[in-house]
Amino acid sequence: MARLADYFVLVAFGPHPRGSGEGQGHILQRFPEKDWEDNPFPQGIELFCQPSGWQLCPERSPPTFFVAVLTDINSERHYCACLTFWEPVEPTQEAVCTEATAGREEETDEGGPVRLPPAAAVPPGQLFAPKTLVLVSRLDHAEVFRNSLGLIYTIHVEGLNVGLESVVGNLLTCIIPLAGGSQRTISLGAGDRQVIQTPLTDSLPISRCSVALLFRQLGIANVLSLFCAALTEHKVLFLSRSYQRLSDACRGLLALLFPLRYSFTYVPILPAQLLEVLSTPTPFIIGVNATFQAETQELLDVIVADLDGGTVTVPECVHIPALPEPLHSQTHSVLSMVLDPELELADLAFPPPTVSTSSLKMQDKELRAVFLRLFAQLLQGYRWCLHMVRIHPEPVIRFHKAAFLGQRGLVEDDFLMKVLEGMAFAGFVSERGVPYRPTDLFDELVAHEVARMRADENHPQRVLSHVKELAEQLYKNENPYPAVAMHKVQRPGEASHLRRAPRPFPRLDEGTVQWIVDQATAKMQGAPPAVKAERRTTVPSGPPMTAILERSSGLHGNSARRLEVVRNCISYVFEGKMLEAKKLLPAVLRALKGRAARRCLAQELHLHVQQNRAVLDHQQFDFVVRMMNCCLQDCTSLDEHGIAAALLPLVTAFCRKLSPGVTQFAYSCVQEHVVWSTPQFWEAMFYGDVQTHIRALYLEPAEDRDPAQVCGDSRAPGGGHGPVPGSPSALQQVGEAPAEDDRSALDVASEQRRLWPTLNREKQQELVQKEESTVFSQAIHYANRMSYLLLPLDTSKSRLLRERAGLGDPESASNSLLTSSMAGSVAESYDTESGFEDAETCDVAGAVVRFINRFVDKVCTESGVTSDHLKGLHVMVPDIVQMHIETLEAVHRESKRLPPIQKPKLLRPRLLPGEECVLDGLRVYLLPDGREEGVGGSAGGPALLPAEGAVFLTTYRVIFTGMPTDPLVGEQVVVRSFPVAALTKEKRISVQNPVDQLLQDGLQLRSCTFQLLKMAFDEEVGSDSAELFRKQLHKLRYPPDVRGTFAFTLGSAHTPGQPPRATKDKGPSLRTLSRNLVKNAKKTIGRQYVTRKKYHPPSWEQRGQAPPEDQEDAISVSEELEPSTLTPSSALKPSDRMTMSSLVERACCRDYQRLGLGTLSSSLSRAKSEPFRISPVNRMYAICRSYPGLLIVPQSVQDNALQRVSRCYRQNRFPVVCWRSGRSKAVLLRSGGLHGKGVVGLFKAQNAPSPGQSQADSSSLEQEKYLQAVVSSMPRFADASGRNTLSGFSSVHMGGHVPSPRARVTTLSNPMAASASRRTAPRGKWGSVRASGRSGVLGGDVGSRLAGRDMLAPPQANGAPPDPGFLRPQRAALYIIGDKAQLKGVRPDPLQQWELVPIEVFEARQVKTSFKKLLKACVPGCPAAEPSSAFLRLLEDSEWLTQIHKLLQVSVLVVELLDSGSSVLVSLEDGWDITTQVVSLVQLLSDPFYRTLEGFRLLVEKEWLSFGHRFSHRGAHTLAGQSSGFTPVFLQFLDCVHQVHLQFPMEFEFSPFYLKFLGYHHVSRRFRTFLLDSDYERIELGLLYEEKGERRGQQACRSVWEYVDRLSKRTPVFYNYMYAPEDTEVLRPYSNVSNLKVWDFYTEEALAEGPPYDWELAQGPPEPPEEERLDGGAPQSRRRVVWPCYDGRPRAQPDAISRLLEELHRLETELGRPPERWKDTWDRVKAAQRLEGRPDGRGTPSSLLVSSVPHHRRSLGVYLQEGPVGSTLSLSLDSDQSSGSTASGSRQAARRSTSTLYSQFHTAESENRSHEGTLYKKGAFMKPWKARWFVLDKTKHQLRYYDHRVDTECKGIIDLAEVEAVAPGTPTMGAPKNVDEKAFFDVKTTRRVYNFCAQDVPSAQQWVDQIQGCLSDA
Repeated sequence: MARLADYFVLVAFGPHPRGSGEGQGHILQRFPEKDWEDNPFPQGIELFCQPSGWQLCPERSPPTFFVAVLTDINSERHYCACLTFWEPVEPTQEAVCTEATAGREEETDEGGPVRLPPAAAVPPGQLFAPKTLVLVSRLDHAEVFRNSLGLIYTIHVEGLNVGLESVVGNLLTCIIPLAGGSQRTISLGAGDRQVIQTPLTDSLPISRCSVALLFRQLGIANVLSLFCAALTEHKVLFLSRSYQRLSDACRGLLALLFPLRYSFTYVPILPAQLLEVLSTPTPFIIGVNATFQAETQELLDVIVADLDGGTVTVPECVHIPALPEPLHSQTHSVLSMVLDPELELADLAFPPPTVSTSSLKMQDKELRAVFLRLFAQLLQGYRWCLHMVRIHPEPVIRFHKAAFLGQRGLVEDDFLMKVLEGMAFAGFVSERGVPYRPTDLFDELVAHEVARMRADENHPQRVLSHVKELAEQLYKNENPYPAVAMHKVQRPGEASHLRRAPRPFPRLDEGTVQWIVDQATAKMQGAPPAVKAERRTTVPSGPPMTAILERSSGLHGNSARRLEVVRNCISYVFEGKMLEAKKLLPAVLRALKGRAARRCLAQELHLHVQQNRAVLDHQQFDFVVRMMNCCLQDCTSLDEHGIAAALLPLVTAFCRKLSPGVTQFAYSCVQEHVVWSTPQFWEAMFYGDVQTHIRALYLEPAEDRDPAQVCGDSRAPGGGHGPVPGSPSALQQVGEAPAEDDRSALDVASEQRRLWPTLNREKQQELVQKEESTVFSQAIHYANRMSYLLLPLDTSKSRLLRERAGLGDPESASNSLLTSSMAGSVAESYDTESGFEDAETCDVAGAVVRFINRFVDKVCTESGVTSDHLKGLHVMVPDIVQMHIETLEAVHRESKRLPPIQKPKLLRPRLLPGEECVLDGLRVYLLPDGREEGVGGSAGGPALLPAEGAVFLTTYRVIFTGMPTDPLVGEQVVVRSFPVAALTKEKRISVQNPVDQLLQDGLQLRSCTFQLLKMAFDEEVGSDSAELFRKQLHKLRYPPDVRGTFAFTLGSAHTPGQPPRATKDKGPSLRTLSRNLVKNAKKTIGRQYVTRKKYHPPSWEQRGQAPPEDQEDAISVSEELEPSTLTPSSALKPSDRMTMSSLVERACCRDYQRLGLGTLSSSLSRAKSEPFRISPVNRMYAICRSYPGLLIVPQSVQDNALQRVSRCYRQNRFPVVCWRSGRSKAVLLRSGGLHGKGVVGLFKAQNAPSPGQSQADSSSLEQEKYLQAVVSSMPRFADASGRNTLSGFSSVHMGGHVPSPRARVTTLSNPMAASASRRTAPRGKWGSVRASGRSGVLGGDVGSRLAGRDMLAPPQANGAPPDPGFLRPQRAALYIIGDKAQLKGVRPDPLQQWELVPIEVFEARQVKTSFKKLLKACVPGCPAAEPSSAFLRLLEDSEWLTQIHKLLQVSVLVVELLDSGSSVLVSLEDGWDITTQVVSLVQLLSDPFYRTLEGFRLLVEKEWLSFGHRFSHRGAHTLAGQSSGFTPVFLQFLDCVHQVHLQFPMEFEFSPFYLKFLGYHHVSRRFRTFLLDSDYERIELGLLYEEKGERRGQQACRSVWEYVDRLSKRTPVFYNYMYAPEDTEVLRPYSNVSNLKVWDFYTEEALAEGPPYDWELAQGPPEPPEEERLDGGAPQSRRRVVWPCYDGRPRAQPDAISRLLEELHRLETELGRPPERWKDTWDRVKAAQRLEGRPDGRGTPSSLLVSSVPHHRRSLGVYLQEGPVGSTLSLSLDSDQSSGSTASGSRQAARRSTSTLYSQFHTAESENRSHEGTLYKKGAFMKPWKARWFVLDKTKHQLRYYDHRVDTECKGIIDLAEVEAVAPGTPTMGAPKNVDEKAFFDVKTTRRVYNFCAQDVPSAQQWVDQIQGCLSDA
């Protein structure tokens, strides 16, 4: 029984004490005035009466009623029913208020009274103040409260003749039952009657219509998401203008949560003054008036439900987990059936005439029934996962969450996981877990109806009828007597609130009310307490749980067979049939991925344990341990399937004798699993075991058993504590009833609870003590168990803490989600440039003691162990751990002495000549690294990884060799290696050894050649060996000096770091030469360069401005130069002459001569007419360290001026010519970026420099002169011939770019738009180039405008060259391509001779980061979930292809400009990274020579090596470069070349393999070619000219080119058979990202032999198997299986031509003929093929190979033809498709007109051949003699030579105009044998001397005569 109302309160309006505009509530009276003892008066009622604030109102409003809910400190809810009415303000009150509210704006409060307008507008006498009657109760009878307060108000308003005091007194003394379904009629003494019905059971919530209303207002989906939000502890806020609706909505949401109780903040109506409560961090359900919606806007984590608008807003940062499927969809459909019954009938042809719709109250119960069913389905079987930890004096119950999730099959489910971890569920367990208590509807549902709900799932009508049944019960619970609800209560008349009230609400007489209350209290005390006995019963457990979805895991479907394999294997092990067991083991390990097999393993092993001990021999022990490890490795930290729980008793049972008195138990070998370091696992295990023992305590006759024995014999041999007797619960699913007595622990507990009141006090005490000692002994037992599994066998190792984050820090002790993956990710983030990290050490024993103590604390306090016992435990734990450590020491010592298991023999790797082993093989396992091929993956084939073998460290490489651990793969050898120099990151990892699943230390080595070694060290490898390996690797990777690299140490025995011994010095003259040179250079350069400095590019801030004063000195060197150094070349000293002759033979010089770019000699008069000359000004490297010794500069510029010009450029890299177009004579120049004082400063200066100019001005002037000289040294660029178009630009690219009036903007348009664009920009040039993307080289603006790419018309949508453009009227002679950042605010050149093209460039560091990401994408390091999409995503993130696109785009732009006759200066960054990339690409695209093997070599030597690309710095070759990391600028260039090669496969003489070969060896440090940063450094080390002096024998090659030459003689691997170039082909590749392909250099690998780029190591093509088997059987098949990632496919299956050449070679050898070189054979075949194709007249020279590449475009060159009118264009795109007569005609014409070089004739017949024949010609310096076909052409006055007679491609031309003499010659080394000496003759030209040899003397004589004749004609 309880009071209907505790307090009656009258609250009225009063002014605010601080005089603010709002008033505040004052309690006028409250009854009773004294607090009840059991229920103190709640605070803050004044706020809740008027939640929107107390305000006066200009007119009377009707009375309002709502119920607010207050929660007190004991979380009891108080219902405050508030009835508010308005009374006129008394004058005094009004005066106070009008002053206070003056000046307030008018605000309308929706639903509340209208707030005051400014006081002036309110005539006195018309303000109304609110007054509220409040009833406070702990019962929720809203209707009764409404009626009672209404009655009091009616009596007052209508003036009824009833004493208000007696009504209030009766109200306060009214007593009603709490529950039980009785009904009580009450009267307050005013002729009224009310019937109060109490619910049948107290536990079911009362919802009236609130749930149905909630669904009406918000809809199904919204309510479901609110339901999930409340269950998963999110913050929910309701908004509405009606307070009553807010109360209802909150009540409805709570009713849906039943049987869980909401235990957080619950405020259905929140007053305005308390709005800051909304920013509390804890979850809540709160209602707020919609007026305050604005204040709720900035709440970031609150879910807002707007009841009036019907919306639910979930913020972005909040994730509400949904109900698990299929429950979500089932619930949704049932709800829609309940809410909209007509939905099912809507499609019927003959719908029933009427559909019975439920009343709102009934619908409310139906909706609740749906949710009740939902909970029954969700929590079905929950009682099977309850652990009874204590029964007396009070039950202590724990819930085994992991087992519940595991058996429901919802381990992954976010929703259920959160619900089970929430407070509401904890309350549910403690309230409903009790085994002996009253039951309600939910208990019955979850126990008896589950089967029915399963059966009904697919029958909506049956589900609906079940819902209706449940709804009936819920309805009956609320309304037990539906018919009798007869109320009779007076109400005020209509509009009574508008009538003038006779008087304010009177003050009640306290005495009268108090007297009534006291009398009633006295009467109550006299009456006997009406106690209704609760019906308590044993709560039924219901059927065991089932999974929500029967998921048949398809992978392990045929599980019966698998279980049989597991059983057989175990029986073989225990029967000692080891061979049989070994055969089955791989199958068992695979089967153990399935849950059933793991359970089966545990059960089978259990059968072999007698008296909780099983002693095995060594082999059996190993097998058992491996299977256990395999089981445990897939256990999560929570052990949902109870596998770890089942194995726990077994790991302390299986053991082996190591020596007398020393036994090793299995636990010491299965420790490395995350489950053992998870506190929740131990707690669940502990409670499970405690439950078993407590149940046993009560099942047996209590007096027979001593509590101390419960724990069994707690001593185990070897000094540790032994295991508990194999407890039956360990194997059965948690909570299943054991066999000996079918009563479960809950049943036993229920029985005990029922008997408890009947026992006497002593008996009760005895039971309590017995239970406590049971718990205590289990705690000791578990302390032992935990120390077994947490202390590593070798306690000196520090591995424990690194692996188990859970043990380390107290905060994470109970946080199950912190597993080893966290530790891993922390290590991941440790990413320094060098990639090396340090070890850490820790105290293992201390950590274990802390972990066990925390566990003991938690479980003992929860299970009610006394504090004395707990203290005792804390004292014992360190002793237990210490004792166990001592035991382990003996075991560890003995286990070391075991004979090692036979491991496979180590396979020695093959080494290069000169490569030495630094560290011999360390046994390791090579693990899969995320490339799916190695594990079988999508590429097919068995799993090659993990492989077992050894890692070797040599002076050159890190090599792994081994065999796959998978027995199915057989005897395949796996090799993976990479050069030490390529290592980019080294990281320690801890990984599971793939054989016995133990955690091992490992290393992950990543290399920039796209290899990854992820290795786990074998246990025999000590940590010191692993550490030594790391140190040696680090030492080899970063030698202190470049002399320590493999390329230098190769072949010399000195240790790295020491200078080479003097005896090695075979060519003293050369060494002295280089020393002299360096000495001179140092003298020359002056004091600041005496010590070798590293280059320091100016810092970023300084780049755009003049260098600060102190740097001035470093730039202006000229003041200190000796006068002799700058003399013209005629005055060279003899030593300098030697230097000069060496310099002349460098690659650049050979190329300059080929291009006709000037000569050295100043004596020849004709040299003056040359526009350019070769200047030796830098021969001492005095002007620019990083430039070559000889440079091409304009003829008119004197050497001493160059010194000054160089100061304007970064690193002194002033503009020099590096290539000249043969056709348009335009030149390509390169330089570093400008210093602030350079051109930019010059352009910015508004007026000419004054006569007294400074040093800076003079150098700027020099620079201007220099550029002017470059311009004027070009042929006239604007002649009338009209070939001055920028071919094919499109105005689409102008975009929205409006040119500024001052800048000349090139308007490049198609012919249609030409006139229009000319009007807008009469002297057009282009504006800035916008950035596109984050690292823009050149945006889609100008670059694409110029290069005519990106946004073209449809046919060229993929970046092809565009339609022909129009002719520009005027064009700059020189375009300077510079960095946008430097060229800001540049003034255009007044003479319009040169022009700046600003572009945005990515920096080297962007290349570095991009490459890092590319490396991660191609070699991930760990397997990805969905490899293909992950790879593409990472590839895109890396932006590597975007950078390639930018490079190609800029290069094509430059090619276009050069082709149109303008010269281009590329002046980006420091001039050695991107500049080099662009310049090299431009030459490659423009000049077919560079697409040959020889030409490409020349290009790399010239642009990359001589012009000082910093290979050592970018490759981080030495210790100094370690911090800067690896930046693959050269690799990026090779990738660009590869992209062009893909698009034009017939234009390159070299194969794609050649590019990969260079890509590999430019970082491998095997050759000296790519070491050091400039020629200067190479000379300093004596590298540059040594080849000349030392003619070495067959030593290892030091130069990569030499190696390529040697290899090319033996094999065609570098040669491209499809090579059939067009004549003067300028390539214009597509550059869009969609046209780019990922280079297979990054992705492919062959595990059979490692990288194929060290040719000596790669075994040649596989030998064909022997024809006859040894036993004389039938011949074997010659078929061979080729695995995609194991064999190098090109090697295993060479292309047809290589195969035929090999075959020829073999046959020649068999016939005993000396084999011919492959190249000669190939050339002969090609020639014959061409002749065959001739007679029909249609065969073009390239028809041989065109057919073989139909899909590649040949090229889309644009040919310009001069027509009769100066500036017309006939254009043909020479592609495969263009086969029309007109096209071919114009093509021929175009050819003839544009051929300025005479090498572009089509067919051999069309030429004038005065004399022809074969001559042997000696190649240039160090080249061999070659037979060539020579043609003497008198018309063109030249001697041309070809590879052979029918060759159409001229290989070279000797211009007879340059010939000075023809004289008899002498044979030199390598000349053809058996030829008469007189057959040799020499032709001397101004450039060089050519050596020839004819086949015999007469033909030699004939040739000499013919040539002489030609010369005399001239």
